[in-house]
Amino acid sequence: MRDVVIEELVPAPASAAHAFHDCESAVRELFPEEAAAVARALPKRRQEYAVVRMCARRAMSGLGVAAVALVAGERGAPRWPAGLVGSMTHCAGYRAAVVGRVSDYRGLGIDAEPNAPLDDDVLEFVSLPRERARLVELAASAPEVRWDRLLFSAKESVFKVWYPLTGRELDFGDADVRIDPEAGTFTARISLPDHGPDGDRLKVLEGRWLCRDGLVVTAVALRRA
Repeated sequence: MRDVVIEELVPAPASAAHAFHDCESAVRELFPEEAAAVARALPKRRQEYAVVRMCARRAMSGLGVAAVALVAGERGAPRWPAGLVGSMTHCAGYRAAVVGRVSDYRGLGIDAEPNAPLDDDVLEFVSLPRERARLVELAASAPEVRWDRLLFSAKESVFKVWYPLTGRELDFGDADVRIDPEAGTFTARISLPDHGPDGDRLKVLEGRWLCRDGLVVTAVALRRA
C-alpha cells in the first residue's frame, strides 16, 4: 500500500482525497453535466476526469458537504460550491483533490507530476535563468529528485491560487520560485501586483512539496489571517 501523499502537504482543516488507479465506476457516477463535458473524449480522458472528481467529492464529504457537479469554469478550474475553495490535479498514476472552507482558506492549489525530467526547451520556457542556476545546485546535492519538474509543479500550484483570487493570468516568468530541499518547502515571489484587497500579500506565496513513489507533488495553502 502506498503512503499518504496529498494529506501531508495540506493537512486539516482542509480535506483531501486521492487515487492511484482509475475505475470505470467513477465514469458512471458523473453528474449529467459532467458527463456531457467529456462525452466526446477518449476513454482514458473520461476516466481521469471522473476519478479526480470522485476524489473531490470524497474530500467534500470529509467537510460534511453533499456531492454536487463540478463543472469547469474559466481556465478549466472547477466551480466549487459556495463556501468552499479547492484544487484538483491528475497525472499518470495519480489523481487528487483538496477542499477547504473559505472561512479557513483564501485559496488552495495542488499539482502532481511524474518524477521525470522536463525537455530542455520546456524547462527554458517555464523557468528564469536564476531558477535554472539554482536547479543545477539542487541536482548536484540530490539527483534522485527531478528538480526541474518540481519547479514546474510548484508554479502550477501557485497559479491555481493566484488566478481565482486576482482574475489575472500569470506567465511562468512572473513567478520566481526558490525551493528549500531540506525543509520540503518553496517560496514564489510574484513580479506582478495583485491589485486585490490585500495589497501586496499575494506577491509572496509559500508552499510545500514532496517526492515519493515516482511522483513530485506540490501544494500552496493560503490560510486566512
